[in-house]
Amino acid sequence: MVARIVSAPWSIGFATNGRKKLFSHPVPYSHDDYEADSFSHLLGPLGLMSDVPVPVSFLTVPEVARRQADKLLEVLSGNSFVTIFPGASIPERRWSEERFAAVAALLNERGVSVVAVGGGEDAAVGERILAGRRGVNLAGKTSLLETAAVIARGRLLVSGDSGVLHLAVGLGKPTVSLFGPGIVRKWAPRGPSHIVLNKGLPCSPCTKFGYTSKCSINARCMADITVDEVIQAVELVMVGRSRGEDQEGSEGKDISHDHGHD
Repeated sequence: MVARIVSAPWSIGFATNGRKKLFSHPVPYSHDDYEADSFSHLLGPLGLMSDVPVPVSFLTVPEVARRQADKLLEVLSGNSFVTIFPGASIPERRWSEERFAAVAALLNERGVSVVAVGGGEDAAVGERILAGRRGVNLAGKTSLLETAAVIARGRLLVSGDSGVLHLAVGLGKPTVSLFGPGIVRKWAPRGPSHIVLNKGLPCSPCTKFGYTSKCSINARCMADITVDEVIQAVELVMVGRSRGEDQEGSEGKDISHDHGHD
């Protein structure tokens, strides 16, 4: 609406949801395009290159946030850790806290600490995930910048389809992501340091233009992702094995299987 009000001779935007008439140069938007590529397409009407690859790391953390994160992480005595974000914007994207707790326990068995991050609404879940385990629950205790600093200090992030996931990607940190309702082709992290777990059910993905309808089968697309699969993916990332051969390194590899223990 602002683009229309200012009456600029050139206005560029996506031709979605009736917005086409608001712009002098509307640009098609497709759910089949990686979101970073979608935004680069907006440069097309200006005659600029629209296929410039996104840098592996394009976010920086202020020094004050890094210092605060280091203070909060002192309890780990310098030990390496995996960051977990158990939150989700909607129930259909949520993986069970019991399974996150099982992942934390198995990581501890492998000598790896766990740090939970998130907002105040994730604090209680973080406590239950870390209960009796080696690590620290920082959910509800950090600002967004401090959360970024914590993620930057960790070895990798385990998360569902979320803004925190994309924050880790922007920081250049490896990720293991759990996808169900969301469109993997558009939203899942790409590159050899990312693994995407997606069961590929016939009804998935079901999110369109940010809206996900209530699931009639209790988000089976997320429930079918097992603890074994997540641990396997984490181990692959931590040992630095090559992934995504069939996508020539352009996308995170989906290593989900139809077996595994809860």
